[in-house]
Amino acid sequence: MNETLRTEIEIAAPQATVFAFLTDPDKILRWLGTATTDARPGGIYLVSVGDKHPARGQFTEVIPVHRLAYSFGWEGREAVPPGSSLVEIDLVEKGSGTLVRFTHSGLPNEEERASHEKGWNHYLRRLSVAAAGGDPGPDGPMEA
Repeated sequence: MNETLRTEIEIAAPQATVFAFLTDPDKILRWLGTATTDARPGGIYLVSVGDKHPARGQFTEVIPVHRLAYSFGWEGREAVPPGSSLVEIDLVEKGSGTLVRFTHSGLPNEEERASHEKGWNHYLRRLSVAAAGGDPGPDGPMEA
């Protein structure tokens, strides 16, 4: 089975700012974890989510300030190994802010889709605070 999750969040920041928080390792650190990125097609996407869970993939599409797509998966997790799924992020100008349309496809089952939805919603809320100039604080337990 192939499951897909879709979610949207509005961020009170321009597209260029949100894009930087999705691609710049120093900015990714503020809301997600340590990262190594090379934001160009074929470039590496490596992040340690919450500095505990390593995920890896590679960028497949990069349209500055508008769209990112990268393969994604977890080191040491057989259900969703590195590169086995696809994350697509579209940034749409909305007033003085940005609408983030987030899609994660290629997840193997409903359990993984639900787990990833919980995680992404948690981290997208942290991204929203950080990109708008706030401090999301230390990363704590995820809320449903």
